[in-house]
Amino acid sequence: MEQLQQLFAQHIDELNARAKTIMARENVSSLIVHSGQPHRQFLDDMDYPFKVNPHFKHWVPVIDNPNCWVIVDGESKPTLVFYRPVDFWHKVPDAPNDFWTDAFNIVLIKKAEHIAEHLPQDLSRAAYLGEHIDVADVLNIGLRNPEELVSYFHYHRAYKTDYELECLREANRLAVKGHQAAKAAFMAQKSEYDIQMDYLQAIKHTENEVPYGNIIALNENAAILHYTILEQEKPQQFNSFLIDAGANCRGYASDITRTYAFEDNEFNSLIKALDAKQLELIDGIKSDVSYVDLHLQMHQMIAELLSEFDIVKLAPQQIVEKEITSTFFPHGLGHFLGLQVHDMGGFMADESGAHVAAPDNHPFLRCTRMVEPRQVMTIEPGLYFIDSLLDELKTTDNGEFINWEKVEEFKPFGGIRIEDNIIVHRNHIENMTRDLGLN
Repeated sequence: MEQLQQLFAQHIDELNARAKTIMARENVSSLIVHSGQPHRQFLDDMDYPFKVNPHFKHWVPVIDNPNCWVIVDGESKPTLVFYRPVDFWHKVPDAPNDFWTDAFNIVLIKKAEHIAEHLPQDLSRAAYLGEHIDVADVLNIGLRNPEELVSYFHYHRAYKTDYELECLREANRLAVKGHQAAKAAFMAQKSEYDIQMDYLQAIKHTENEVPYGNIIALNENAAILHYTILEQEKPQQFNSFLIDAGANCRGYASDITRTYAFEDNEFNSLIKALDAKQLELIDGIKSDVSYVDLHLQMHQMIAELLSEFDIVKLAPQQIVEKEITSTFFPHGLGHFLGLQVHDMGGFMADESGAHVAAPDNHPFLRCTRMVEPRQVMTIEPGLYFIDSLLDELKTTDNGEFINWEKVEEFKPFGGIRIEDNIIVHRNHIENMTRDLGLN
């Protein structure tokens, strides 16, 4: 715990330094960062599950308490205004007393509107960071999510502090336990719903605590990229299982995918072949290469598999040139990972927010940035047999190069995705997912 406390103190020092730099540049007197407010369900008296403002949890590892605030001037210890109401309907959060609390001056408030008593006197050049602009209006905060500040923070969020890296490792450790439990449940021929329950039990999360809705897909459902139905009945036959699921540690996310065949068959060989390509790509990642180039390199590797497994009757280079790989690998190679599953800053050329668009023929790529030390990202190639994309391919001139009999053999398995979470270091790549025991 002492080491974590030291890492967090260094983390706050770094955030303060970033804040001081951009506040001086933009003549901002203070940052006022809002955790958020509950959202009431339409025509109901209950709220949606609370989701904290990512800017807030960057400063404070509190993700379940609305109406809290961090006030920053870039020089002194930040102030945390912590909401602790008098309430007999719900459990009131405990007063903060953890490894991170020494980094803040902490003030407790019983009513949300009491924040007005703790704000700086002059708010004309204060900057509100948060979702609820109407609250900033009521409080007369002069600046609301100013673009220059937001772009600066999003750009630099790509460079993780040592504290953040420890959180991301722990999020991976938890998710690996869940993935191992889910694989065992698949091999025991459980339903999608029951596999999900085993996963959540293994990581000790509720459905609202996981960083995104888990994808638990059996058989042909693995061809649906964001499949979230969770069928409660077992399929008549178990062919394949794709799980895309993460875990949360102090507001930081892991995002891991694995695909399994129920039997040792040709689809299992295809899984192993894609797994080997993914590891080969990761082994070759170095600083100062473009993430776009990594994505294009993976398309070349996918083409090699399409040719090797007789899915496409062309040489790999021809498959790439004819853009056939996009039918079988339609999404991007991966994305930044951190406070959000698809973390911010992936398209930024610099801290001003200059945008670098994805290539026109690869529109779903989520990162176009140069690879640099302290970035954390996913590497998640896929190879799928998606009806709508295959039907479209069949209508083109490229349809004649497809081994449609082979495609039909693979369609009951849905598809494959292999996803690891990596940290870029100056002289090596740390594969958190593999290092923590998930092969």
